[in-house]
Amino acid sequence: MAAAAGVAALGTTLALAPGASAATTLGASAAQTGRYFGAAVAANKLSDATYVGILNREFTMVTPENEMKWDATEPTQGQFTYANADRIVNHARANGMRVRGHALAWHSQQPGWAQNLSGTGLRSAMVNHVTQVATYYRGKIYAWDVVNEAFADGGTGARRDSNLQRTGNDWIEAAFRAARAADPTAKLCYNDYNTDGQNAKSNAVYAMVQDFKARGVPIDCVGFQSHFNSASPVPADYQANLQRFANLGVDVQITELDIEGSGSAQADNYGRVVRACLAVSRCTGITVWGIRDTDSWRASGNPLLFDGSGNKKPAYTATLDALNSGGPTTPPTTTPPTTTPPTATPPTTTPPPSTPPPGGSALEGGGEGPQGRGRQAPSVPLTVVKSGRAPAITKLEPAAPDVAAGHAETENACGADVRPEHAPADRGEAGTHLGVARSARSAEGIPAIHGGGGSQNGQLGAGASTTFGFQGTGVGPSATPTCSAS
Repeated sequence: MAAAAGVAALGTTLALAPGASAATTLGASAAQTGRYFGAAVAANKLSDATYVGILNREFTMVTPENEMKWDATEPTQGQFTYANADRIVNHARANGMRVRGHALAWHSQQPGWAQNLSGTGLRSAMVNHVTQVATYYRGKIYAWDVVNEAFADGGTGARRDSNLQRTGNDWIEAAFRAARAADPTAKLCYNDYNTDGQNAKSNAVYAMVQDFKARGVPIDCVGFQSHFNSASPVPADYQANLQRFANLGVDVQITELDIEGSGSAQADNYGRVVRACLAVSRCTGITVWGIRDTDSWRASGNPLLFDGSGNKKPAYTATLDALNSGGPTTPPTTTPPTTTPPTATPPTTTPPPSTPPPGGSALEGGGEGPQGRGRQAPSVPLTVVKSGRAPAITKLEPAAPDVAAGHAETENACGADVRPEHAPADRGEAGTHLGVARSARSAEGIPAIHGGGGSQNGQLGAGASTTFGFQGTGVGPSATPTCSAS
């Protein structure tokens, strides 16, 4: 498809410096350029010898897949539990790995009590949650995903119409200020999907980061989830997009990488992503969202670097080779700035309208890893339309306002797997995503809800509709100060 154009636009080669020897593991290879290579880890898999063997050998950073999220750490208001998260943190520290904390504030995977709050009550609970969790792990976390997936899909660049957003437009700032006060040395990141190329959503995130930097709001890094498949390929401007964010004075990190496919095509795509990171000096590391294909939340797409038996795939070899090709510079070491802690009382703001604005700005979804929710939702009718070079889907929500939303699967005209997103049963919302057909699995046997190609799940009000699509067609190798044109 247009992948060839992406290669032509970025047709360069990278090579190891003279006399340099190639490393033999992902972590060691990334470390040669001052970067990390990490994996999402599930606590219940730390008793799996094959899993742990690969983890300890290959990776230098770990991200708890679900164990640090709000529902896991504060299931009852004011009562915190860290046992499963501690298992991961302790294992990492005992084996010389660092930890990315994920995620302090997010519209999804909230405990039921938080879902029932609103306004100042929810804002105060969110700030307290951020403060308590970040304080508990102070000094043990390399970087926090402070806020996750706060912007809507679609072409508006609007904020997601979530319960947190309805507490006031400054809720993201409040979360970042609370995190800095609680854990002053950790890097503070904003993390999202479908921001991998330049589009309305990534432009909105860019504007927020630019504003935060200008006003002294503490933000140190931006995470690009980078979930790719044939419907949502690596964007042609992937490297350029990483670079423009880095130019704002923040680190950029590839935080949840997986690429569905097989053989040389999958291997080539992994290589492209790695080379893009290496070409951006402030791209400080890459995390893949799982270890073996069978550990993935979209296992049938075989999106990871090791097969179900723990064998290295061609994608592993391509990734290692790309890492060993080197990068332009060692990523800079930055110390998070000291900022004034937040006031105890959140500033008064005017909440956004409760009715989602048009154009898809109310899409609400995302989510990594297996979820423990199994209510069955009704099928959601879809109409496939064409928009530019990539298919877009128009989502029509059930007309009934009190549908118990959960997880279901339907098939759209593209052969894509469509899954309604989890939502509180009393909200009458369901969502969908476009990806390749698959049967997501988890250790608990519960369907995953993170969107294929970057979590295109969503939620809309009864009778509403929205249209979204995918942009980007792939990238090729990237130029650096020491590379030669091909």
